[in-house]
This record gives sequence, structure tokens and C-alpha cells, in this order.
Amino acid sequence: MAIDMSQFFQIFFEESEEHLATMESLLLELDVAQPDPEQLNAIFRAAHSIKGSAGTFGFADLAETTHVLENVLDRIRKGQLALRADMVDVFLKAGDVLRGMLAAHQGHGSSDPVAVAALCTTLQQLESGPPATVAPAADTPAAASPSEDSVATMGRYLLRFVPTAHAVTSNAIPQLLDEWREQGTVEVLRQPLATDDDLTWEVRVSTSQARSALSEVLEFVAESGRWQLLDEGAVEQAAGFGLFDAGEQITAVESVVPDAAGGIEEGDGFGFFSPLPELTPPTLLPSSPASPPAAAAGRTPTPPVPRRSKQGGSADSSIRVSVEKVDQLINLVGELVITQAMLLQSSLQFAETLPETLHTGLIQLERNTRDLQESVMSIRMLPISSVFSRFPRVVRDVSGKLGKQVELKTVGEATELDKGLIEQIADPLTHLIRNSLDHGIEMPEARLAAGKPAQGTIFLRAFHQGGNIVIEVEDDGAGLPRERILQKARERGLPVSDAMSDNEVYHLIFEPGFSTADVVSDVSGRGVGMDVVRRNIQGLGGRVDIESEPGVGTCMRVRLPLTLAILDGMSVAVGDQLYILPLACVLESLQATAQDIRTMGNQTHLVQVRGEYLPVVALHEMFNLQSAWQDFSQGIMVVLDADGVRVALFVDALVGQHQVVIKSLEANYRKVNGVAGATIMGDGRVALILDVTAIASMARKEIKKSRMGGG
Repeated sequence: MAIDMSQFFQIFFEESEEHLATMESLLLELDVAQPDPEQLNAIFRAAHSIKGSAGTFGFADLAETTHVLENVLDRIRKGQLALRADMVDVFLKAGDVLRGMLAAHQGHGSSDPVAVAALCTTLQQLESGPPATVAPAADTPAAASPSEDSVATMGRYLLRFVPTAHAVTSNAIPQLLDEWREQGTVEVLRQPLATDDDLTWEVRVSTSQARSALSEVLEFVAESGRWQLLDEGAVEQAAGFGLFDAGEQITAVESVVPDAAGGIEEGDGFGFFSPLPELTPPTLLPSSPASPPAAAAGRTPTPPVPRRSKQGGSADSSIRVSVEKVDQLINLVGELVITQAMLLQSSLQFAETLPETLHTGLIQLERNTRDLQESVMSIRMLPISSVFSRFPRVVRDVSGKLGKQVELKTVGEATELDKGLIEQIADPLTHLIRNSLDHGIEMPEARLAAGKPAQGTIFLRAFHQGGNIVIEVEDDGAGLPRERILQKARERGLPVSDAMSDNEVYHLIFEPGFSTADVVSDVSGRGVGMDVVRRNIQGLGGRVDIESEPGVGTCMRVRLPLTLAILDGMSVAVGDQLYILPLACVLESLQATAQDIRTMGNQTHLVQVRGEYLPVVALHEMFNLQSAWQDFSQGIMVVLDADGVRVALFVDALVGQHQVVIKSLEANYRKVNGVAGATIMGDGRVALILDVTAIASMARKEIKKSRMGGG
């Protein structure tokens, strides 16, 4: 039965993206003057894998383009072509073009045939360039070419194997054959087609590698028990029974040399193809006449034992699972958490009559449910290195356009973050880094004049802090110009004053359309970017803080929740309704006195908290509810912080703290201003999760209206 290759397309796309990311990372690390041979080989293998897989899956344009790139890389790694800085630029550009072609094959836009043709022309020009003047190092594997004498002393083997599905989809076999060719010669006697029912490969190899090295490789790429490795000499003595005769099935063994007792030597990789009932003793003849076969000693040869995998029968330590399946699992666990909370809530009504065993079981269920929830949530957690890895390229390209010398240093790449957050945080971080490159780091001559090194540094850090992840983008540049920002704000008509704190002034750069650049360039100056940063981060339930010191540098600090599926919250009551506040935004709660309350001209209320007046948002007015208290001195004020803006939320009472499962209100109903989502409480009631940022924004608008009205 023919294999439906379309089922493996997604695996191909994912692995190709990984190969491109590997290529880009290695290219950025390359020392052009003295390139590391291992790095060159790794870059070549990445391109070769993409080419082979693309050809297997029928993406001819990808295969042809990557083949041209592969040719240039091959000449460089073999020392036939000297590496230059402009080549690295072309290779990076090639990665961009290949990404576009991959996206086009996935249905995301279309590739640019002009760009593809121009790239191939440039690569062909590089390939036909002058040869390297310096001979490659003698120990460079890529430069080694076996001579006839060395081949004569190499081991000669016949291999037959059925590759695993993963080896087929990842194009591991052609890559493996290329590696063997680097150390000897390879003759493919049989290569199955995608439409073949029989997927057996048959290969003759002459190599300096040890037999054990070959068997280890076969054990990795071949199905368990469906491979064999024989000395060519042993097969030639098999009295005409060729190992690879068409249609013949033979017992597959790693070695055909009998032991001293006449039995077959048990070595690594013993396994079976379909047994051959008419298997004749000549097939098992020894390589030396001095050792009689087992049959001659009157014994039946012991059948070879299939070798078990070193990892308990599994060759892979990880599996690929679609995000949809993981999300479905998380939703089911969320429902389980809700059900468990409802059971526990119901049991409290029968606290005195509840059997001890049932009560103990419910407590144990709560503990197990929490452990299960944490384990399932960890499945979606990925290292942030997948985001950080793209920024060396951004720094290289942008600093080159600006004529600046900048080094990027990353810390905490192993810090884990929810996959949903990782996908959405990349764009805001790109804007922050570009902002540091353009507005933060000075030109080399300006840095030297200020007593700094000509090369600036940008630090990209990630670490956990409490229930959040903190990402910092810090530069050692000139710092934020307070007066310049105030001047630009006045020109735009923004309500500013010299009495504003530094933090308030610095946050003006997040206003839509705000820019301190005098000249519009392809890097900045249009006033877009930083407002997108704040909006996107707020949409993720996070906030941005700024620290800056003139002449020393600036640090942009992004604080995000670890996951978008679970929330630590505080429940508050208004009338008979329950609401959830994100615990990370709650600073304190208090009961105000009548003397602490002030009323402005448009009936906007303020409350004094330790000498500072905060705008009051009455939750019952916001949602048109019947509150238990109309007097602000009788209810509870909850002080909230949203991006450095503090407001006081007036509620009837505090209920408690909970870890809640977030449900999208917009997806199931519609968008409601001031509401970020919903959850189901232990008693079965639906509670709305409040959007603290939206509440703070509404409060600021009311304050502005009051000021404009002269109140």
C-alpha cells in the first residue's frame, strides 16, 4: 500500500523551520576569518536536510533553491572556497527567502519568484568564485577524501534495513549516506520509492568506521529487528546465496561469524526480517574455514535475539503533539478542576454528617487535581530561547543599517513560558530591541567621546519572579531624554507639565503616534511601535515598566503571567454578583473615611491613600448593579495597579483568593468593556474576570473630562 505523504507535511514544515533557525544561529556565530569546521558542516547539513525533505515531499522549488545554496556551502566546508562576510549576508538572505517559500506552501501568502531567481543567481556567482588560497586543515572531516590505498584497507559491508517512519519523514537516510561518503564509498543497490510496498534499503559501504559504529546508526534509523549488517567477504563465501538476491528473504543478523561452540555470535542489533524456511547452512558459513559451522557439530544454531532499545523500547525521548490536542486536554482538566471545586463546596454543607472516608477522599482528589493541573499546564511551557534566538539577526541587521556597533547578550534562555505567550511576545520584544538600537545606543564616535567603548551592548534577560515572568531589554546607551519627550508631547498637544515624575514622562513614549525622531527612516520615526508594545502586552495581562538614567542607559521591563489559562485571583462581591480581580494587580484593600473622599466638578470621586489622591471606580455603577453600600466610607476600596497607574475600585466586600480557570467571554458571548474573561466558581456560579487596564483607562478619561470642565 502506498504511503500518503501529505500526513507528514506538518512535520516537514516544522523541521524545516528548525533547520533554518539552526542555520541562522550558526551563521551569526561564525568567525569569518577562522570558521569552525564543525559549524560549517552543521550549516551544510541543515541545508542538505531541507533539500532532501523538500524533494521527498514534492516541493521542487524549495529543493532546487536549497540545492544551489548547498553547493556553495559544500565548497566552503571542503576548503575549496574562502568564506567572506558578504557570503554570510547572502546566506542569511537565503534563509529569509526559504522561509517565505515555506510559508507559501503552507498557504500563508506567496513567495516572490523574482527574489528567488535573484538569490539563485547570486549563489551561483559565489559558487563560481575563486578557490580558497589556503588549503583546508588536515583534520577537517569535510576535506577528507579517501585515496585508493585507504579504501583498500577499509571495512566493506553490506547493509539491508527498513527505516522507521521518522527516518523517512526527516530525510535521515540520504543525509546518513552522505556522511558515510565523506569517510569512504557508498553504493545504493536498492532505494525504495514512495509508492513501493517494500521500503527496504540495500547498500554497499566501504568505510573506515568500526562495525559497532555502523550498527549503532542502523539501530537508530531502522525499525527494531528489521536490519542487518554483514561483512562483504562473508557473503561472497555464501556458496552463491547472495544477500540481496531479488525476492529472497533471509534471517537478519548483525554478524554471521559463529562463536567457538559453533553458534551464532550474539552482537548488537540482532533482529529478524521474515524468516526463510529454506534457509541453507551455506548462508551462515564462517569467514575462516578453521571454524566449523554449528550444523557440523550436530547442533541447531541458536536464533539471534532481537535487541531491545536502550530506552525501554522507545527510540525517541519526545513526541510531537498538535497544539489543538494540548488545548483540548487543558480545557478538560479545567473542567475537572471546576467539578472538584463544586464537590468540595457541596461537602461543606454536610461538614458534620459527612463520612470521614468521603471527606478524606475529597481532600485527596483536590490534591491530585492540582498536581494534574500543574502537570498538564507544564506541557504548554516552552523555553523562551525560541524567541530570543531570532534577535541576534535583528541586532545585526538594524545596527548595520544605522552604522552602529552593538553586541547582544542574552540571559535566561531556558526560562519557560506558556506557548501562547511565546507566540505573542515576539513582536513587542522586537519593537523594544529596535527602539534600543535606534534611540538608546549612540553612534561609535559619540560613545568614544563620552568615554564609553565604541561597541554598545543590549542585554536581553528572562527570569521568574513570583507568579510572573519578567523580560528585560536593557541597553548601555544615552538614556531617555526627559526634556525632549516633554517637548514632543507639548507639540502633540498632550496634557503634560514639568511637575510630572520621570516615570510618567517616560511612559509618554507609549502614546499612539509619539516619536522623538526628527527624521523618518525605515527603522523608526513614524510613531508606531511602542504603542503597539503596550497594547499587546496589556492584552496578555502584563505591563511594561521603564527605568532610565541619562548617559547610563535604559531598561524596559515586561512583566507577564506565566500562562493564559490559569489565574490567581481575588474574588469581590457587589450585590449578589461575584467578580475576580487578577491578584498580581491588587496592591491593598482598605475602608476609607468620609474625610478621605473628594468629589470633582463632574462628580468624579477621589480617595486619599497616604497623601495621594486616586480616582475611584464604583463597580456597581460600572455594571449598573444594586450595591449594598452607596456610601464610599462603608464599602471596601481595592487599590489596583495597571501599568503604573493606580485606581481604587469600590466594592461591597472581599470574598477570598482563588486559582481560577480562564474562559474566553468574547469567544462564547461578545466583548464586554472592562471584562477580560470569565470563570466558573466552586458553587457553579459564573464570575467575570475584570480587565484592570480597561478600568484604569476609564478612570483616567473621567479625570481628563473633569479637568477640561474646570472642576
